[in-house]
Order: sequence, then structure tokens, then C-alpha cells
Amino acid sequence: MILDAWSIWLRELEPTLTRYAIFTVGVWLVLWVLFRPLLGARKIRPETPPPRQLLTELLFSLRSMIVFATVGVGLAYLYRAGLYPLARIADGWGPTWFAFSLVAGIVGLDAWFYWSHRLMHDPRLFRRFHRRHHRSNNPSPFTAYSFDIPEALTLIGFVVVWPWVFPMPSNAMQWVMLYQIVTNTLLHSGYELMPARRDGRPMLDFIVTTTHHDMHHAQAGWNYAAWFTWWDRWCGTEHPEYHARYAAKAWRPFGVRAAHPLPAE
Repeated sequence: MILDAWSIWLRELEPTLTRYAIFTVGVWLVLWVLFRPLLGARKIRPETPPPRQLLTELLFSLRSMIVFATVGVGLAYLYRAGLYPLARIADGWGPTWFAFSLVAGIVGLDAWFYWSHRLMHDPRLFRRFHRRHHRSNNPSPFTAYSFDIPEALTLIGFVVVWPWVFPMPSNAMQWVMLYQIVTNTLLHSGYELMPARRDGRPMLDFIVTTTHHDMHHAQAGWNYAAWFTWWDRWCGTEHPEYHARYAAKAWRPFGVRAAHPLPAE
């Protein structure tokens, strides 16, 4: 039993660490090293975090990956025990349902993150759940999973709960998690990569940009969303200067001056 659990844990840990390393180190290497001279205008803040911050974030992120893999072991036993009957049913519904379940999973994860994130900012919970992440006032690609353990458990809790209430094929959640690793790393990359429309707004204005999330690290009472801007706009928590700040750094492929100039300091 112990050897079986250990084997499952190693099988969970290896791809978890691999995905994290590929995309986090990859984003850092591409944006912060290789293309840094070409992307200076897209850098959101002029200051670069010190190496000590990057190393600290990396170590805490690796701890979060260990937490995720450990929860994955528990999930494997729950699936074996037949405690996810909806997943077994969905496994036979074909590729169309598989694709739909991916979209539904990403939308569900977005709602889960927004509301749990707002809850973690409650002063009664912030110190225990979320303070580690906000020690990175100026984020880097390594900030994405620099979590306190309770926050890591809260995020991975979606993977435990969602298949109980939604018929998601048993191998679909791994693709939702891959999506959130890629996008979450880019949100903390420090560079605005979303091109602007002719009016200066983001090309895909319903998607959270790096500027959007970077502003949350600078002013924590705003911009709680991680993937879609819907909840912030519906609930009035989007920073009122977001579009102006975005327009100041965004690439405008149509060559038209942004409609939202950055306000004077």
C-alpha cells in the first residue's frame, strides 16, 4: 500500500514539475533574457526584481508543486474507488463533449479563483492564506505559484470538487491545469503581450492581461480575476485606471494612438 502510494506520488510529481519548469523557466528565459532588448517598451515596470526574490519564489513554487502532486495521489485513489461516477459516464461521451468539458472547466476554474481569491483577501484570512504571494509586489514568472500552503490547497481544491458536480472525462482536467499553468505564468511575466485594438483596448478584452494582474500586485484591492475579466466587471472590482495603464504599454499593431492615455502623475 505504501509502495503503491509512493509510486503514484512520483508519477504525479514528475509531470507536475516538468510542466512547471518548462513554462516558468521558458517564459523567464524568453522574455527576461533572450528578447529583453526587443521588449523594453512592453515591460510594465522599469524595476527588475532582485535575484533573491526570484530564488525565494522558485523554492515556494516547488513546494506548491509538491502539494499539487500530493493531492493528485488522493485523487487517484478516489477515482479508483469509484467516487467520481460522473467522470466515468463522461468518458463515453466522445470528443465533442471532451472539448466542451475543457471550456467548462476553464470557466469554472475562473469563477473558483475569483471568489476564493477575494475571500483570501479578507483580513482574517490574508496572513495565513495569501501573504506569501503578495510578498512579490513586483512579480516575476516565478511568482505564479509562490503560495502559502493553504492557498495551494485552495487552488487545487477545484480539481477535487469540479468532477463531483460536472461530468468531466477523467483525463480532461490535466489539460485545464496545463492551461492555467501557462496563462498564470504569463500573467506574472512582467511584460504586456496582448496587442491592442484600434481604440487602445486589449484585442481580447474579456481575457485578463498581464497589466490587469500586475495592478493587483501593486494595489491588492482591485483586479481579483485570473483568466477572464467578467467577474471583476460584474462586481465592480476592476481598477478604474486599468485600460489607461494597459494602453501605455500595449503594442498597437494598427498604428493608432491609444484612446486611453496614461493619466498624469
